[in-house]
Amino acid sequence: MKRIVVLGGGESGTGAAILAKTKKMNVFLSDKGQINDEYKKVLVQYNIDFEENKHSSDKILNADEIIKSPGIPDKAPVIVKAKEKGINIISEIEFAGRYCNAKKICITGSNGKTTTATLICFLLKNAGINAGLAGNIGKSFAFQIATENHDYYVLELSSFQLDGMYEFKADIAVLLNITPDHLDRYDYKLENYVRSKFRILQNMNDDDCFIFCADDKITMQHIEKIVSKAKMLPFSQKTNISQGAHIENGSLLAQVNNDVFSMLTDDLSLKGKHNIYNSMAAAITGKMLDVKNEIIRQSLSTFKGVEHRLEFVLSIGGIKFINDSKATNVNSVWYALDSIKGNIVWIAGGTDKGNDYNEIMDLVKEKVRAIVCLGIDNSKIVSFFKDAVPIIIETYSAKDAVEKSYELACSGDTVLLSPACASFDLFENYEDRGEQFKKYVRNL
Repeated sequence: MKRIVVLGGGESGTGAAILAKTKKMNVFLSDKGQINDEYKKVLVQYNIDFEENKHSSDKILNADEIIKSPGIPDKAPVIVKAKEKGINIISEIEFAGRYCNAKKICITGSNGKTTTATLICFLLKNAGINAGLAGNIGKSFAFQIATENHDYYVLELSSFQLDGMYEFKADIAVLLNITPDHLDRYDYKLENYVRSKFRILQNMNDDDCFIFCADDKITMQHIEKIVSKAKMLPFSQKTNISQGAHIENGSLLAQVNNDVFSMLTDDLSLKGKHNIYNSMAAAITGKMLDVKNEIIRQSLSTFKGVEHRLEFVLSIGGIKFINDSKATNVNSVWYALDSIKGNIVWIAGGTDKGNDYNEIMDLVKEKVRAIVCLGIDNSKIVSFFKDAVPIIIETYSAKDAVEKSYELACSGDTVLLSPACASFDLFENYEDRGEQFKKYVRNL
């Protein structure tokens, strides 16, 4: 019986363990930290052996294969030891892909992944297609493969997930953009991160399709180095494109072969330049799957957006509160700041990932009235913006950050939680950070 060891007891790891168990494998799950009670219950229900708050070498290094959760870096001692022993280490997505006969639409990029993946799944469901949404969002891919049956999967894939994928193949791959992110995991080398993103093209053939942004500098600098048999369908807001998508006279046009879709950009439910790109990617995907134009149009005009991504919470005394907790890198914050009219009280901070704030300096000078830091170590933000913003204060809880921001804001201002950093110093994840923000806004 094949012995599978799963490292990490969150959504990804628990799902992988359940899938391995349903495939009659000898499964052991190990988490260096504490496992959430909800996941523990499921592991017990499936009779899966597990440990928490430690990694026991004797129970891990006898594995035939290790499935590693994306949050665990390659430099973790247990991973280093496993590699020294020659144990094969893969991601949950790679593992689940072995048992998946459905078509796979895979979305990656530094920003916009969740919105685009959710939008595409919404579009497919509107077209009557039996689609599941997984990857870096919702229920894990492995858990869905073990317990559900879909004809299509829309998978949001982070660079960490792509790093552990080898034989997996996307049928449609979408690369939205590449901006410096997670450089702490890539030896602070952009080239390594870029290589990770392009892994989404692995194993694709000429029946498959690659959708990408022709306006993204880093993507275009590297695309010529990539050999892929897949059909190339770019999208652009700057140039006209015959096969792919572009903007013409205020309309979004998407064409695949001789089939053309068009709708006014003003009718898109998602506003802002960055969301036009996301809508373009979804429109091309719809055309590739022969979804009727009226269904694409209806989907792009009625989609409600994603929680924790530029999510309007409340307006109190003329002050708007926006939850953009999912903005864990500087480029995401650029989009947020750019999309807001008027003065901003910006809540930022958390676990820094090698951020370069130069990209947003002009917008911060133009729009930000005050910065409210929310993190254990705020020194980098304070030192970078001290001459650009008149008021910078430090807070160490969501409650404090919300209350201080409210005090600093005036009618007509926006309080924006858009952290530019990971959440793990003070919160379980970005969702926890966003939920706490919303809770304390409602308590004002």
